[in-house]
Amino acid sequence: MIPSAFRRVFVVVLDSVGVGELPDAAAYGDAGSNTLGNIASQVRLLVPTLKALGVGCILPLARVEPPASPLAAFGRMAEASPGKDSVTGHWEMMGLQLEHPFPTFPTGFPEPSIHEFERRIGRRILGNIVASGTQIIDDLGPEHMRTGRPIVYTSADSVFQIAAHEDVIPVPELYRICEIAYEIYVDGMGLGRVIARPFVGTPGRFQRTPNRHDYAVPPPSDTLLDLLCAAAVPVHAIGKIRDLFAGKGITTASRTRSDSDVMDEVARAAGDAPPGLVFANLVDFDAQYGHRNDVEGYAANLERFDERLAQLLPLLHTDDLLVLTADHGNDPTTPSTDHSREYVPIIAYGAHVRPGANLGVRASFADLGQTLAEIFGVGPLSCGRSFLRDLLAAAA
Repeated sequence: MIPSAFRRVFVVVLDSVGVGELPDAAAYGDAGSNTLGNIASQVRLLVPTLKALGVGCILPLARVEPPASPLAAFGRMAEASPGKDSVTGHWEMMGLQLEHPFPTFPTGFPEPSIHEFERRIGRRILGNIVASGTQIIDDLGPEHMRTGRPIVYTSADSVFQIAAHEDVIPVPELYRICEIAYEIYVDGMGLGRVIARPFVGTPGRFQRTPNRHDYAVPPPSDTLLDLLCAAAVPVHAIGKIRDLFAGKGITTASRTRSDSDVMDEVARAAGDAPPGLVFANLVDFDAQYGHRNDVEGYAANLERFDERLAQLLPLLHTDDLLVLTADHGNDPTTPSTDHSREYVPIIAYGAHVRPGANLGVRASFADLGQTLAEIFGVGPLSCGRSFLRDLLAAAA
């Protein structure tokens, strides 16, 4: 084991910021997907901080030239598990690779299960189709407001999503309905997640609110997070991380309402978090822009993140490691509004990181988890190869 140069690690997941199709992308209907690359081809990205760190060394980006001397180590990771959803991606990052994908329902959920769900919640539903979350609210929201029937839909991912206007079905009641769905579809049918999707507004002006809540299946075995907690190493989750791991392996958690809130919490943690792991997810890239095929909005969010990143870097301690990555793609330039099967970036920055180190193409997201396990002296994990030796500066 290498004596660790790092006492704190900050992992920030740019949800859905993929960097090019995986070799098996066509099998998922994702040939040609390249979330970051295709956005840069359509919109002039002004991301000076990411550029200086070396994002342009990971993949060709229009008008974002690779720096002569990148400030960070860089590479990309392939997903070894089948699937392209957030749960699978985050679990694999923390050392849990799946052999079989979560079930999906491309024609909607079986009618007997829907009838049981309706019986238990005391309401009939609308929908039960594969749909974009924003489009189905526009289409069925007025009828939902007239009838009080919740809107049920799914996607290419293993999710049972329930949308309801907060004035029609109050958030606590929506959460109760989601808990019933969890019993039927997650416990009973092996689904990956149930998601509450509350919204507000009037027909033609509906807007989803930050009261989203994910009910994910717990990891079937220990992840790096569990090993850290068992070793009394604090794990602080920011954003939807706690939901994705069903609370397992989390010491403390901060709920957030936006990517700006997430970055506020990360900056706060940089100031006062104890030695350990800070694990954050920036969901707006995916939820607000990727799923809506909003190329301009996605680009603007990248630029906002870049500004916040510039403010974060000076707050880091000399024994900190910052890792930027993603969990899948969601290319807003393609006709699909679903996640895409892509490589994800790995950008590692810190005083003890070898600037410009090329981490190459990693065979699994679990390489990140294995690296963190080595840093904190836990594990080894059952999968993944550490890149700590490649990461460390010679003097570390």
